[in-house]
Amino acid sequence: MIKVTSITQKNQSLVNKAVKWLNKYDEYNTQRDFISDNLECDEDDSKEWRQINKKCEVSFDNYLDYLWDLPKREQNNIEKIANLN
Repeated sequence: MIKVTSITQKNQSLVNKAVKWLNKYDEYNTQRDFISDNLECDEDDSKEWRQINKKCEVSFDNYLDYLWDLPKREQNNIEKIANLN
């Protein structure tokens, strides 16, 4: 789980929301990879894979929505810390 402190205190709420969605995306992506590795059929034929893939897409879209509301230096800070973990 990623924890990020914003550079400017007034942005902390948006940073927390962006990081929350990034954490959810990471969890869903891990589940999707596990399902993918253990499938005996095509990914598009698996209902379970499609459901978790949709959750991945939605969570990443929400992450990007919050990220775009932040100044560039806050975005870079989140990306830098996320890549270290």
